[in-house]
Amino acid sequence: MQSVLLILRKEEKKATQQDVANYLGISVSTYRAKEHGKREFTQDEMFALSKYFDRPIDQIFLPRGYQIGNRDDLEKV
Repeated sequence: MQSVLLILRKEEKKATQQDVANYLGISVSTYRAKEHGKREFTQDEMFALSKYFDRPIDQIFLPRGYQIGNRDDLEKV
């Protein structure tokens, strides 16, 4: 799971998965799978989300080994 992305979406933007899926031009089910780590985001999607959240990519997306994470991940940002 992309825990930092989840926290940013819910707490900073107050956005739904549908909101972000619409922004990316993908279905909500595809977005949900990507947010939960079942599918990978494309580079274009990562750059778009970086712009959407106004944060560098490396502050949003964690390496696969760290995707479970916790709320402390956001504090490091």
